Amino acid sequence: MRDQEPGPGPAGRRLTTQEAAELLGVKPETVYAYVSRGHLSSRRVSGGRGSTFDAAEVETLARRNRRESAGSSGSGGELAVRTRLTFIDTDRYYFRGVDATELAARHSYEEVAEWLWTGALRRGVTFTAPEAAVTAARRAADALPEHVGPTDRLRVAAIAASAADPLRFDLSEEAVLGTARVLIPTLVAALTPSRYAYRDEGSIAHRLWGQLSGRPADEAVVRVLDTALALLVDHDLAASTLAVRVAASARAHAYAAVSAGLGVLEGPLHGAASGLAHKLIMEVLDRGDAGPVIAEELRAGRRVPGLGHRLYPGEDPRARVLFDLLEELPHAAPALAAARDIAATAARHTALHANVDLALGVFTASSGMSHTAGETIFAVARTAGWIAHALEEYGERPLRMRPSGHYTGPKPPQPLPE
Repeated sequence: MRDQEPGPGPAGRRLTTQEAAELLGVKPETVYAYVSRGHLSSRRVSGGRGSTFDAAEVETLARRNRRESAGSSGSGGELAVRTRLTFIDTDRYYFRGVDATELAARHSYEEVAEWLWTGALRRGVTFTAPEAAVTAARRAADALPEHVGPTDRLRVAAIAASAADPLRFDLSEEAVLGTARVLIPTLVAALTPSRYAYRDEGSIAHRLWGQLSGRPADEAVVRVLDTALALLVDHDLAASTLAVRVAASARAHAYAAVSAGLGVLEGPLHGAASGLAHKLIMEVLDRGDAGPVIAEELRAGRRVPGLGHRLYPGEDPRARVLFDLLEELPHAAPALAAARDIAATAARHTALHANVDLALGVFTASSGMSHTAGETIFAVARTAGWIAHALEEYGERPLRMRPSGHYTGPKPPQPLPE
C-alpha cells in the first residue's frame, strides 16, 4: 500500500530538475522560475548539462507551497481542501488533534473510525452487516474470474452492496454513518468465495485475519493487525482520498465514493507498494542477503520499495509503531531482520527511512499471507477514512472540485480534418 512517494532524503542530497519538479508538483521549467525569484538555489552539473538542487531546500519549499495552498480560499478552479480530520507535522500525525499513534495503540480500529467520523469515542463498538448485504456482495464477487485480486473483489462487493441498499442516496450524516458501519464488514466478508463458511463475529481485525491468513489467530497477531488498521484509517489527502472527495463533491453516495477510492488504490504508486515490499523481503529471505537484491533494484532503475516518505523527513511513525509490535512476534524475527538488512543496505546509497509499506511487508510475509494482503489491509482500513472525507465534502458547496484545464493544444480555430 502506498499513499506517498519516497522522500528526498537528508540535507546534502542533490535532486535533478525532473526530481525537484515532481516533488514540487510543477513543470520542470517552473523550477528555474523559483531559482530566478530567489526561492531555490541551483548548482550546475559538473562536466554536464543542467542543474541540481538541494533536496532539503526543495522539500522546505514544497511544504511552504502546501501550507499556502491549504490556506487559500479554493475559489474558482483552485483545489484547496480544508479538513478537520488529519494533520501531519514533521514526524507525527494526528486524528482530530489527537496523536494517531497513541489512539491506535489504545483503541480498536472500530473505535478509531468512530472518532474520525464523529469526534466521539464509542468504546467496545463493533461493526456487523445484514445477511442480505453480505450475500449480495459475496455472490457478485464470486462471478469474477479466479485470478482476480482482492481489490477487484472489494470494488465489486461495494457496488453489489449499494445495489442492495435502497437508502443509499440518503446523504444525511446519520444515514452515511449507518452505511459505513455496514459496508466495512461487508467488504471483509466478500474477500473469500461464498462456498467457504464465514462468521460475521468478532472485531474487524479478527475477521480480516481469517480472510487473509490460513494460520490460527492469536491475541498477539490480531493486535498487530488491529493496530495497522487503526494507523491506516486516514493520511490526509492521499490520491485515493482526493478521488473520494471529488465523487462526494458531485454528491455520489457513500458506496460510489468508496468505489472511487478503491479504483485509485489499485495504482502501483499507491496501494500496491506494500506488495512490492513483501516480495522484496521474501527475496532477501530466500537469498540470505539484501545486498544483491538491492543492487538489482537500483540497476533496473527502480526505487527500493518500503523506504522513504515525502511527508516524513525521518521514520514513518506508522512503521515505528508496527515494528515495535512485530518485535513481540517470534515468528516475525526473520522478516524483521530482512527489513533491517534492506534499510541498512539502502542507506549506503541514500539515507531513506523505513515507511509503513515495509512494516506491512514484514507482517504479511511473516504471517503466511499473499503479497496482496497489505493492499487489502490498507483498503479496508482506509474505507473508514474515505467515509469521513465524504461526510466532510457533503457539507461543502456541491461540485467545487472542478479545477480548470490548462489547454496546450493547437491554437483554435483549426481546419476540419480531411
